[in-house]
Formats: sequence, structure tokens, C-alpha cells
Amino acid sequence: MVSSVHSRNGIIPFLITFHLVIMTSSMAVPGKNYFQDFEITWGGGRGKILNNGELLTLSLDKDSGSGFESKNEYLFGKIDMQIKLVPGNSAGTVTAYYLSSQGENHDEIDFEFLGNTTGEPYTVHTNLYTEGKGEREQQFHLWFDPTSDFHTFSILWNPQTIVFSVDNTPIREFKNMETKMVKFPKNQGMKLYSSIWNADQWATRGGLIKTDWTQAPFTATYTNFSANACTVGGGSSCASSADENRPWMSEILDPTAEEKLKWVQKNYMIYNYCTDAKRFPLGFPPECNAA
Repeated sequence: MVSSVHSRNGIIPFLITFHLVIMTSSMAVPGKNYFQDFEITWGGGRGKILNNGELLTLSLDKDSGSGFESKNEYLFGKIDMQIKLVPGNSAGTVTAYYLSSQGENHDEIDFEFLGNTTGEPYTVHTNLYTEGKGEREQQFHLWFDPTSDFHTFSILWNPQTIVFSVDNTPIREFKNMETKMVKFPKNQGMKLYSSIWNADQWATRGGLIKTDWTQAPFTATYTNFSANACTVGGGSSCASSADENRPWMSEILDPTAEEKLKWVQKNYMIYNYCTDAKRFPLGFPPECNAA
């Protein structure tokens, strides 16, 4: 796979280190104003904030894609965004939605939605980077049409776990396994990014199907952003906030959620790096054996 960081047109112990970053508790509510929380960072007008800040759209045409980023930088939290993906023939397009820090040794928690021909399912591509190292891809199909209505795509990130969810159904979990020498993102604040761009060299059936530019512009739509999270910078440390004010900080999957996760992975997972023996002839990454 192409590195998600380098293909977006240039968008590039816990308490021991917690004091190095000054944070404030940011208890966001759904439906916040996009003018307040985000800025369109590229695309030459192809990204738009509409309806008095309640809606955001990103578009792609043959000349350019577009993207936005959050004004805040987060260190742990629960991030929700309702997204309606590009309808119709979206083959060759990628809509990315991810948390990322900056620099060569960045951390990243990554959703990418790989378009397809009309009637064929989107591929949900997920990945994680810790200190610049990724190659932890898992891919899924969905059990619904993500282009006909808005659906909630969520990232839970706390010192215990990272959970990717769709409409409150977990599809992937990456637990903190530092005791087994597996690095876990916990020290770098990350902004929330999203972008839409052309990746027809690899996105749909390994690049066999190219983008049909007669269908452009390709548009993804966003609403009801929510960030219950600690933001980097500001006043009092989030570490001093009462646990009851930030339940996401200690949230883990309960038995019901674990069953939902197993259901998704049994029925809808189409690729798992931890079972790709050809890719790792010298042995799987340590988290595959530790999980």
C-alpha cells in the first residue's frame, strides 16, 4: 500500500510524559460549528463550509482534491464525525479521515475510504502509525451503503486502547501492549484531518479501475462533529480532570461490544496484515502474536 501520509498531496510511560504537554479538557458536543473547529487547508475552493457552519463538503476534480484540518490538537479522546461518502462511480478516489501528528516520527490513526464502481462496496482501509512506523493495515467492507445517508465514524483513543467504530459498532481494536514491547501512540498530540484525492494507481482493485473524470466532481459531506477530548495547549491539565468528566479516558470494550467486533471481523474483514504470511516471511509484527 502507498503510505497514507505521503500520498495526500503533501498533507503531511503515560503519566511520566503527560506533564510535558499542557492540556485542557475539551468536552465538545455534537453538531459544533465547522467554522469554529476546522479550516479548509487546500483545494482552491473545492472545500466548503455551508449552512451556517453545520455542514462541510470536500470535492475532487481532475485538477485537484481538497482537505481540511482541525484547529485543535488532541491527546486522547473520543472523536465522532458523520460522513456521507462519494456516491455513484467513485472508483479511484480516496476519502481520508484521520488523526495525525507531524514529522518523520509521527503517530497516526487512520480511516481511508476507497471508492468503487457503482453498486460495488467501498473498502474501509484502516492503519496505525507509531513513531513513524505503520504497515498495520486492516480492511473491511460495510454492511450498508455509506453514500445514501450520513454514518458516524469514530475513533476512541485512550491510554488503554484505540478503537475504530462505525455507527457505534467497533470494527477494529489496537490495545496498548507496551508490556510486550509494542509501541503505542501516547505522547504526541494529533490534529484531525480529512481529504479527498485521486489514487487510481492503487485504490480500486489494485489500480485496475481508473477514475472516471466524467463523473467529477466527487464530493464527500460531513456533519455533526464531536470531540470529547484533551486538547494540547490551553489552561489546566486534562490529567487533573475528574474521571467522571471524561469517561472515554478509561473506556474499553464491554462484552457486548467485543461480540460486535468479532461479528464484523468474521463477516466483513477482507484484509488483515496479521495473517499475511507472504508479506512477513521472517515473522509477523509482535502485536500480531501478542493480541
